[in-house]
Amino acid sequence: MLAVLLGPAGMGLLGVYGSITGLVSTLAGMGITSSGVRQIAEANGTGDRVRIARTIIAVRRVSFFLGILGAVLLAGLSGIISQMTFENRDHTLALAIISLTIFFGAVSGGQSALIQGMRQIRNLAILGILGALFGTLFSIPIVYFWGMKGIPWYLVMVSAMGILTSWWYARKIQTGKITLPWKEVWTSARPLLALGLVFMSSGLMAAATTYLIRLVVVRKLGVDAAGLYQSSWTLSSLYVGFILGAMGADFYPRLTAVAKDNEACHKMVNEQIEIGLLMAVPGVVATLAFATWVIGVFYSSKFAPAVEVLRWQTLGVFLRVISWPLGFLLLAKGAKRMYFMTEFAANLVHVLLMLGLVHLFELPGTGMAFFGLYVVYTILMFFCSLRLWGFSFSPTNARYISVSCIIIAAAFCASVFLNPVVSLVLNTLLFLMLSAYCLRALLAALGIHSAASILARFRARFA
Repeated sequence: MLAVLLGPAGMGLLGVYGSITGLVSTLAGMGITSSGVRQIAEANGTGDRVRIARTIIAVRRVSFFLGILGAVLLAGLSGIISQMTFENRDHTLALAIISLTIFFGAVSGGQSALIQGMRQIRNLAILGILGALFGTLFSIPIVYFWGMKGIPWYLVMVSAMGILTSWWYARKIQTGKITLPWKEVWTSARPLLALGLVFMSSGLMAAATTYLIRLVVVRKLGVDAAGLYQSSWTLSSLYVGFILGAMGADFYPRLTAVAKDNEACHKMVNEQIEIGLLMAVPGVVATLAFATWVIGVFYSSKFAPAVEVLRWQTLGVFLRVISWPLGFLLLAKGAKRMYFMTEFAANLVHVLLMLGLVHLFELPGTGMAFFGLYVVYTILMFFCSLRLWGFSFSPTNARYISVSCIIIAAAFCASVFLNPVVSLVLNTLLFLMLSAYCLRALLAALGIHSAASILARFRARFA
């Protein structure tokens, strides 16, 4: 809807605003949301109601305080940030308005950390759906009537719906009622902040990298090109996004619970990669096969130049499915220094690749840089996990990864080098065969071997 209403320039502005708020919220948030999930999950594992309640209160209060701090920070620096980003101060008021999203996001993050840490995964999924739905229903009219001037209020409305839905589900979690004076909040918050600094350092690098990349694209190629990059980036992650989201929501707390057992960790990581590949690879091939039509359906003909970017970014998204579980392994193991160094190296590589490839290939270079980033990141995470804990891919995963790389490379080459009609036919056949195989393997991995067993599960679930 935004793409149709605003065009590439509006999408580019939206992406730049998003990178600015992401940078400030990461800096002000101190990693509390991520560390809060880990601390609440650990406290919940002990069964100590007092410890659980103290941790929850500390997470909520610190999130509230940091949210206010972040909003004031962005509002106070809005003129300077506008000058740095757009080389003028025309966006000062817009950035001041957007500062509200920092506060809403911090409070919502604290509530979501409670839900995730207590492993209320169903509620976490529902609040994500409802937040997106309500955010869309209430914010799209703002852009429809105000156009590009409504973008700041659109972002505020989306974040406001997020805080509303997260509060609704967070209030349902019953914990022991205790009184925790503000003086004692600091005692409970110190472990959160200590671990949060690691998350913040990593998140800050990622947010700063995102901001720098948007800056490079805007300065070298213009705001329209930034919109094309933003649109292709969104679409490339659309299908795989829910798989990666599930890793963070359910896989990470489970992995943390068995972090001291290397064998259990390796088994869990391999299972996650296997299921992720079976679910993601058909979608990756489909995106490569139908990239031109996907851009046309979701956006408009104005976004046609984003097709080539989308193809390259899709290759990177495939590698994310492999590398993300390895990244969670470092977090669950508490390897703070190693995690920081790998994230620093990956973000540095991304910025350098973006500068070089945008100079050489212009807009397509943005997608190439994204793919190059995940080639380096996947190799880096594998060798770190191998060296520190002796991790290795299972024989099944080694086979899946090898075959998937060959198939995806073939689909990419067909979409780039062959006649469009021939490419479409070949990639469609490849997608259908791959989907059938992956579906069969996925059902077998879940212990479902026939249509009758599927029906039996549905009857048992909805009896």
